[in-house]
Amino acid sequence: MGGNEGKGIKGACRLRIGSWNIGTLTGKSIELAKIQQKKGVNIACVQETRWVGSKARNVYWYKMWYSRVVKGKNEVGILVDRDLRESVVEVRQVHNRLMFIKLVIGECTLNVVSAYAPQAGLDEEVKRHFWESLDEVVRNIPPSERLFIGGDFNGHIGSVAGDYGEVHGGFGFGDRNRGGSSLLDFPKAFELVIANSSFPKREEHLVTF
Repeated sequence: MGGNEGKGIKGACRLRIGSWNIGTLTGKSIELAKIQQKKGVNIACVQETRWVGSKARNVYWYKMWYSRVVKGKNEVGILVDRDLRESVVEVRQVHNRLMFIKLVIGECTLNVVSAYAPQAGLDEEVKRHFWESLDEVVRNIPPSERLFIGGDFNGHIGSVAGDYGEVHGGFGFGDRNRGGSSLLDFPKAFELVIANSSFPKREEHLVTF
C-alpha cells in the first residue's frame, strides 16, 4: 500500500521498494539480501523471518532490522540498502507482526511499514489487535510525509474493484475473501492505494498477495 502523494508533500523519493513473505528462506539472510540486490531493491519489507539474535545487523549489501518480540512467531523485518542506511532516523518494533522505519532522504521523509496479518483461522481478537495497531501507526504519520506499507495480509482482494475503485487498480485474482475486504477497507479509510493491483502481473505473482 502506498499514498500521501498529494499537496503539501516535499521532495521526491525515487526508490524501488518491495515486500516478500520469506518463509521458504528462513535462516538464509545472505541469500535473501543477494536476491534483493540483484533485483535492484532499495528497501524490502519481509514477513515470517523467524530470525534470532540481535534486532539489527548488516547482511551483504543491506542493513536489516527485524521484530523479534517472541522467538519464532511471525516476525517481520525491513532491509535497507547500504546507500540508505544512514538515512534511517527511527526504527520501531510495534509487535511481532508489525514494525516501521522512518528515513529522511534529502527533502523527502519516508515511512516504511512491514506487516504480517493474522491468518483466517486465528482468533478474532488477534486480528482486531493487528488492524488497530496498524491504524495507530498510520494515524501518527504526519500528512506531509510519504508512506509505504509492505506486507502479507493473508487475503485476496479479487479481480473486480467493485466499490473500491479508488484503492483497487483493477488487476487482482479470483474472488474476494474476508481478509481481502479488510485489506481494501483499510487503505480506503486512509486514502491509500494497493500498489500491486495497479499494473498487470503474471498469475503466479497475483496469487501471493
